[in-house]
Amino acid sequence: MNTTYTLPILGWYEANARELPWREPGASPWGILVSEIMLQQTPVVRVLPVWREWLDRWPEPASLAAEPSGEAVRAWGRLGYPRRALRLHESARAIVERHGGQVPSSHDDLLALPGIGAYTAAAVASFAYGQRHAVLDTNVRRVLARLCSGEEYPPKAQTRAELRLAESLLPLDPPTAARWAVAVMELGALVCTARSPRCVDCPVIAQCAWQRAGRPAYAGPPRRGQTYTGTDRQCRGRLLAILRDAEGPVEKALLDVVWTDAVQRERALDALVSDGLVDPLDDGRYALPT
Repeated sequence: MNTTYTLPILGWYEANARELPWREPGASPWGILVSEIMLQQTPVVRVLPVWREWLDRWPEPASLAAEPSGEAVRAWGRLGYPRRALRLHESARAIVERHGGQVPSSHDDLLALPGIGAYTAAAVASFAYGQRHAVLDTNVRRVLARLCSGEEYPPKAQTRAELRLAESLLPLDPPTAARWAVAVMELGALVCTARSPRCVDCPVIAQCAWQRAGRPAYAGPPRRGQTYTGTDRQCRGRLLAILRDAEGPVEKALLDVVWTDAVQRERALDALVSDGLVDPLDDGRYALPT
């Protein structure tokens, strides 16, 4: 363990961590798993109300698994990337079938759940069960790139070198390692942000390789921001909104009016059907999956 980094960051976290329900001592492994899926590419402020509604309705995997998958899509609301709702529903059913309704503590068992990747498995094992794993999300990768490698941004795709670096910084004590994982993540979310980092508030500014190098600008491939307006993703969102708000199947005409570009609209609808988010019915109407 490199205490040069870990002790200041852990101390900063104790004083500055946001109070979030999935971080409370009584948070269930299921609540933590749901939060990790919802927080992927979605800010905390949008996740909080949906997470609370979700846990009120489905406080454990079995309660979600008993519902049609379309109800998960409906409850997902406008969080975006609604395939995550389907993956959570599939995971809930797998947890019931394979693990008696309890979110597994084993990293390998978590990784074997539908739609659960390396990051989510490590995060749940760490945050729900206090285990020792390298948890590498976008925020953590950015902090380590600046702090240890002297680069403004990490590579676009995660590398083995990043994983080795993250593992080398893990405290040996598992609960402390789990605390370290969330502390670095929080530092990236609140201080070492992608744009306009608040370096003066950083607890390890004196040790930061990027600061010592004069904060050199990113020299890698162009970083293109995500667009939304006019995209197929926006079109899919509007189509899904009609289906979520409807009490039952809807006529095709109700979907046609939400997007003027017919070619793009049909492409987006086909993609929703292909992804399992929409069911085309024999009578020509459309519905959320059952």
